[in-house]
This record gives sequence, C-alpha cells and structure tokens, in this order.
Amino acid sequence: MKPKIGFIGLGLIGGSIAKAVRQYYPEYEIVAFDKNKETLALATQESVIDVAATTIDDNFYHCRYLFLCAPVSCNTAYLKQLVRYLDTDCILTDVGSVKSSIHREVERLGIEEYFIGGHPMAGSEKSGYANSKAMLLENAYYVLTPTDKVSEEKTKAYAEFVQSLKALPILLDDRTHDYVTGTISHLPHVIAASLVGLVRDTDTENELMKSLAAGGFKDLTRIASSSPTMWQHICVKNKDNLTRILDSYIASLKTARERIASGDEQWIYQLFDSSRNYRNSISDTSSGPIKKAFAVYCDIIDEAGGIAAIATILASGGINIKNIGIVHNREFEEGVLRIEFYEEAAQEKAAELLQKFRYIVYER
Repeated sequence: MKPKIGFIGLGLIGGSIAKAVRQYYPEYEIVAFDKNKETLALATQESVIDVAATTIDDNFYHCRYLFLCAPVSCNTAYLKQLVRYLDTDCILTDVGSVKSSIHREVERLGIEEYFIGGHPMAGSEKSGYANSKAMLLENAYYVLTPTDKVSEEKTKAYAEFVQSLKALPILLDDRTHDYVTGTISHLPHVIAASLVGLVRDTDTENELMKSLAAGGFKDLTRIASSSPTMWQHICVKNKDNLTRILDSYIASLKTARERIASGDEQWIYQLFDSSRNYRNSISDTSSGPIKKAFAVYCDIIDEAGGIAAIATILASGGINIKNIGIVHNREFEEGVLRIEFYEEAAQEKAAELLQKFRYIVYER
C-alpha cells in the first residue's frame, strides 16, 4: 500500500506543501479536503492530489501525516472530526501561525501522542491554492511544537520530513512560538494595515498621498494586502500576546513622539543608527512570513522601446519577470525602472546581464 498524506484545507500553505510532497515524494498518495470545490478540481487536474474529498471521510484512514491547513480558528474545530482516523503511525500536525490554542484543544481531546504543531514561516501577500508553489518552503524556517507526550521518534521523523522538503526545522514550545511570532509577524501586519488606514483616512481630496506613495511606504505596507480572514483569526487567537506586544510598541512610539517634539537630535540619530545596525544584522538567507522582494533598479533613457529592449534582453537570457514598471517617486530608490523577479538567482543573473549591455543597475 502506498504511503498516504492527508490535507484538510488546500490554500496557499497547504497547496505549497502538497506540491512539495508531490515533487519530492511522487510515490505518495495525497488525499485532500477543501470547502472550495474549484480548488480540489484544480489540484486534481494538476495531478497534485490523488483523491479529492468533499467531506472528511474514510479516505483519511492510515495517513502517515495529517495536515490541518485551514484558518487557525477552523483547525481546532476540525480536530474533533479527525480523532477517529488517528493510529499509532500517524503524525497529526497543523500549519497555523498561532500554536497555543490548538495545543490546548489537542490536550482536551486526549490526542497529544499524535500531535506535533507546525508553522512554516513562509508566505505571500497573495492567498489561495492558485498562488501556491512547491518552492515556497525552500530555506524557510519551519517551526515544530511537539507536545510533551509525543515520542522523540515521531518528532525526529517529522523534522527529517520537513527538511526533505527543503525547509529548515526548528523546535520551540507553543507559548514561546506565539510570543515570538506575535512580535515579528503578527505585529508588523497590524502596523501595516493601520498605516494604510491612516493614509487612506488623512489623504487630501485629490488623493496626493495615494498618488505619491512609493519606496519605503509600499515596501513597509505590502503585507497589508494579505488575507483579511486569515489575519482576523490570527489576531483573535493570539490576542493576549498581541495586546502586550502592542502596549510595548505604543509605548515606544510615545517615547519617539516626545523626543521628536523636544528636538532631541542625539536620541533621534541613535534611534535610526541602532535600528539600521540591527536591521542590517538580520540574515537574508532564509525566507520568513514577510517575503523578501527580489528586484533590481536600472536607469533607462526616456525613449520609445526602452522597456521593451530590457524585457527582450532578459527573455533571451531565460529570465522570468514577475513585475516591471517605472518608479515615479524615487525618494528612497535609485533607478528609473524597477524589475521584480520570482527568486534571488534570477535577480542576480538579470543584474549581471543588464550590466553587460551597459545599463546602470542598482540591486536592493
């Protein structure tokens, strides 16, 4: 009998894991349930899944891994339906970015020996199966939160499985996970959404802020385009941590306001200098929940066919362009043209190729 993996939910993360499994373990049978029938049809058409389940049924017996990939509030509800399908060899896991709530439900149901929480720290501002891809997990930290009762053998096996999908497993307890991700992931999304809301609500009548917004503002607020449903669930489930973290952040903003109002030049300089140094010490070698943009900027002459010439050069080099456009506000960027790519290798190759053709290139 083929080894089997089951998925409850086949959105961006579930779909990406399923595609990675299909790529690295083509012999596995993949069973998936999703409320969206179009998603199941597409995954079947692409040969990513073998069985499309319209309900959680007996297709989920004898799974080596059972992935809960629905929104965090739904995952806890689905747990009850999965209890009957668990056996000794099964590892039950989830992919939610809040862990404590599901751990408490696992304890309540008495299924701790099967459960290892999981959080692949990868994602996109775009959601849904249509935006999933096998490489999403590559070099991304994948946090594992095993219960106290799950065996070391299962934890080791799951860590090795995650590693085989090209992710980087890291072990944490669920409470530490929720505090850490609350600070580095959940808080930035709240800040981005709030900042966009501030600009929207205080913009001029002719929307000058919206028209001129670029550079730092667009980079900082890109994640505000993420799924509102997902972030609604995350904020509610991690509300205690997030409330405390927001209190600390608000206090830091108040301090900044007071120092700026008093014209404290030394403190202001130290704020930006220490932040710059710390930010520059953060490695770009692994992906996280806020995805890095791979882009180059270059100068072009304002003439007909200028962009087309660059697009042709890159196409001849086999480089796929994710996005391309003129930068009208260059307060924070050098270069007239911004070209974004899907991966770092393409970014580096494009820069090298354009420089060969005498273009002045600025890499981010």
